[in-house]
Amino acid sequence: MNLHLPATATHPVLHEARASWALLAGPDASFLPGRTSVAVAPASRLSPPGWTAVVVLGDAALVTVADARTADRATTALRGRGTKELADPGRLQDRLPFTEVLGPPHLLFLTPSRFRPVPSVAEGVPADDPSLLAFLDRCGPGDADESALAGITSPARAVRRDGRIVAAADMNSGHGAPPTSASSPPPRHRRRGLAPAVGSAAVGDALAQGLLCQWRGRTLASRRVAHTLGFQEAGSQLSLRLSGD
Repeated sequence: MNLHLPATATHPVLHEARASWALLAGPDASFLPGRTSVAVAPASRLSPPGWTAVVVLGDAALVTVADARTADRATTALRGRGTKELADPGRLQDRLPFTEVLGPPHLLFLTPSRFRPVPSVAEGVPADDPSLLAFLDRCGPGDADESALAGITSPARAVRRDGRIVAAADMNSGHGAPPTSASSPPPRHRRRGLAPAVGSAAVGDALAQGLLCQWRGRTLASRRVAHTLGFQEAGSQLSLRLSGD
């Protein structure tokens, strides 16, 4: 099946998304349209402590670093680089060598008018429900990490088969980031429409609370689910442990 990418996020959505991410970076951080901004933000929540974060939203990029020395290094290395290059770890390695990398997930956003809900029988499940934790164990560490369901603080939405959870999603506003929807059915339950069903229920919950809905999709399958629900492509996020740090 060919992937038909929807239009990228509109300017009002990008403006709101940039404001949310800038708050996580720190008081001296901001996105400037058409530019890459480098900010010294040792307390930034865009990456693990001491790492360098690269967040691209539309034609603007924000890079947060731990100290002034690293800021000078990043500014020199990234001068003249386009946002597509900043979202590509392979191309960044030549300019800004690193020893470890997290990401990049694609960042997609949704406005209420674009939401395309799908029929869902997903139920509400507390974040610490044993059946949800058992579901994550069955998914395996890779899929569990991709889902971002581990450690959520808000209730999840889930679908059960024969009493066991086979798909779950959450719009969690407790991670210190714009709310994110994530779903992770185990392999034998995939391609049955479960991911859109639980994702739709979680998105509906978030919109009812007036939240800005963000979808972090590392895989093509995850992005397809987001597109089905009306999310628009907006950018990406990377975290780098730079060589020499």
